[in-house]
Amino acid sequence: MVPTLFFYQLGLVALVWVCLMLHWVWPSACAPAPPTPPQPTPLRRQRRREPPPFVGLTTKPPCDACAHSSEPPPQPPAAPPPRLVPTRGRRRHVDPSMPFCPNPDCAYRGWGGWGNLRANGHPNGGPWRQLLCVVCRRYFLETLGTIFHGKRASVDLIVRVIACLAAGLGIRGTARGFEVAPNTVLQWLVEAAEKLRAFSRHVLHDVRVRQVQLDELFALLSAVKAGEVSEAEAIERLERSPQWVWVAMDPESKLLLAIDVGDRTRAMAQRVVHQVAQVLAPDCAPLFLTDGFREYLTALLTHYGQWVQPPPAARPKALRPSRAGCRSHSCSMRKWSRPCGAGA
Repeated sequence: MVPTLFFYQLGLVALVWVCLMLHWVWPSACAPAPPTPPQPTPLRRQRRREPPPFVGLTTKPPCDACAHSSEPPPQPPAAPPPRLVPTRGRRRHVDPSMPFCPNPDCAYRGWGGWGNLRANGHPNGGPWRQLLCVVCRRYFLETLGTIFHGKRASVDLIVRVIACLAAGLGIRGTARGFEVAPNTVLQWLVEAAEKLRAFSRHVLHDVRVRQVQLDELFALLSAVKAGEVSEAEAIERLERSPQWVWVAMDPESKLLLAIDVGDRTRAMAQRVVHQVAQVLAPDCAPLFLTDGFREYLTALLTHYGQWVQPPPAARPKALRPSRAGCRSHSCSMRKWSRPCGAGA
C-alpha cells in the first residue's frame, strides 16, 4: 500500500508544473507605452471689435462712362442763321424741311427748314432724292442718317423684316420668309438697334419715376459690330441667346430707361446705372430694385450720393506719471498726476 505522503508530494509537483505551464502559455500584458507629452492648446483668435471696411467703398469706385462723359456735349449755336427765301425759279413741290445739312463746317448744320436746301433729282435713277446745300455747296442723299441710307431694298421690305424680328421671329426664319440672306437681316437688325438707341437718347431726358427695376437677360448684338463674332457664328448663337442683356425699367409705366448688351461684370453694372442716371432728372432718386447682383451696390453708390472723406479720429491722450500724485499706498491713483479726490 502506497503511503499517503507520496500522493501529497506528487500532487504538489503536478500543481507547480501546471502553474509554470500556465505562466508560459498565458500572454503577458503589453509594456506600458511612454506617456505622450501634452500638446499645447491652440490660441483662439481674438475677434476684432470693429469690422473691416468693404473693399472698394472707402473711395469712390471708378466709372468709365463718367470719365468719358466729363466733357460737355457740343451745343448748337445760340443765334440761328438767316432764313433763305428762294425768289427765282418755279415753286418747288419738294419739302426739304425735315433734313438738314450734315456738313460740320456749315453754318446751317442742324437747322431744318431754313431754305438752304435744294432738290437735285434722283442720282443713278435711284428711289431717293439728292439734296444740295446752297451755302456750303455739298450734296447728300435725303436718307443720310437713317437705316435706309445706301439700301437698294424697298422701305416696306426693311420695315416688315424689322417688325418680324421685334415680334420674336428668328433671323433664319425671317430671312426664309422674305427671301433675303440671313447676313442681310442681321445687318439691318444691328443698324436699327443703333438708330433706336440714338433716338431714345434724344427723346428720354429729365424723366421722373418712383421705382426702377434692374435685371439681366440673354442676347447677342454688340459683339457683331465690334468684330468679335462673325456673322455666321452670331446667327447661330442668337438662337440660343448666350450673352447678357441689361434692362432698367419703370414698373409702373413699363418705360425702358436703359438697355445694353455685355457680360455680367461690375463695369457693365456701372455702365447701365450711368445710363439711368443720365435719363433721370438731376433731383430724382427713385427706389432701385435688383435681382441680388452685388455689383449693383457699387454702381449705385458711384452715381448717387456725395462721397466725403472723414477726418482721421484723434486718439485720446494718455495720463503721464508724476511725483505729485496721491501718497497713500492703498490708493490706485498714487502713480498718476491726478489726485485721488479729483473724482472720475
